[in-house]
Amino acid sequence: MQKRLFYSVVIFLGISCAMVYSLSVYPSVVLFGYSPTHFVERQFFASVIGILFMWGISSCDMDRFFCVFGWFFLSISILSIFLMPFLPESLVTSAGGAKRWIRFAGFSFAPLELFKVGFIFFLSWSFIRKFSHKSNPSLRDEVLALIPYFVVLLIVIGVIVFNFNDFGQVFLLTLSMLIMFLYVGGSFRLVSYVCLLLLGSFVVVILVSPHRILRIKTWWSAAQDIVLSIFPDRIAQYLRVEDFPEPYQVFNAGNAIWNGGFFGSGIGDGVVKLGFLSEVHTDMILAGISEELGVLGIFLLLWLFVWGILLPILRIANRVENATYSLFCIGVACLLCFALMINALGVAGLIPLKGIAVPFLSYGGSAIWASCIAVGMVLGIAKKIPH
Repeated sequence: MQKRLFYSVVIFLGISCAMVYSLSVYPSVVLFGYSPTHFVERQFFASVIGILFMWGISSCDMDRFFCVFGWFFLSISILSIFLMPFLPESLVTSAGGAKRWIRFAGFSFAPLELFKVGFIFFLSWSFIRKFSHKSNPSLRDEVLALIPYFVVLLIVIGVIVFNFNDFGQVFLLTLSMLIMFLYVGGSFRLVSYVCLLLLGSFVVVILVSPHRILRIKTWWSAAQDIVLSIFPDRIAQYLRVEDFPEPYQVFNAGNAIWNGGFFGSGIGDGVVKLGFLSEVHTDMILAGISEELGVLGIFLLLWLFVWGILLPILRIANRVENATYSLFCIGVACLLCFALMINALGVAGLIPLKGIAVPFLSYGGSAIWASCIAVGMVLGIAKKIPH
């Protein structure tokens, strides 16, 4: 089980390096003026370091180091996040009008990726102490117990949305938090109320942000035909948006999926990377893989992801006796699974694009390192399963 998880991650990172090289040569040379291997060299280096992180952390005794790792990753990421707005431009890299990466010695790191691991640790450490010893609590007791977490979540939303302009990460963390709360014994009724409250809050955040309203309209112009087909015409006519351009990224991602067909055009023979999706090796890598490896390639990757990564993590969560360890594994599985789902649905045009990396596939050292650290802690936890 542990070997399957470790080697599946290594295989994914190997596939990532191959696809990043195939998809990034054109933008590397033509758009940025780099060498053809600029991006794949960095991806390979990040993958090797990530594997070393995963192996090194998994070798540690989690009874001694689990909380040490968790609090360290949480505190260092929070400190970095709050310092970033005050750092000079020479030390940070911006995207979408927000500072997201810290540059140091030729490398960039996104502290938000590490924060996700620390946040899952905090929830697993805290939820078990807060809820595991209570049997059949009332709705009022659950609400009172969750108030501190609502405060923490509001702070997270404020920092990530308004400082990082990254609504997708908030959505990812919120989903993971709710699943972890259900796993620890929370009621579906309270989770339903929380979902309604958060949905209202998200709507408010969107309405006060003109660029998010534009993104929603742009997405809806492409998705409306599929969605409105299930509604009667007299209702659909009021929901339809006319004369709105189809999203550029979604349009070209759809073309890539269509061109790839079932078996794909072959590695290196795709055309979507030739300026149509200039950075397809990053958050849109599934579109590039679909074109070059086809539906069959995507299916095999999804099968490997579920069989080789998600199922072993869930089995470890089920078999380990320590409740905190078990909940942490559930949280890691949620982070990886929801990140893949959100990215895939965005590429397919079913939901707005969120800019969330595909675990172990998308170009980017920060996401790879954070995911490998999380899996390394899970592998360390697996050693505590009684034989």
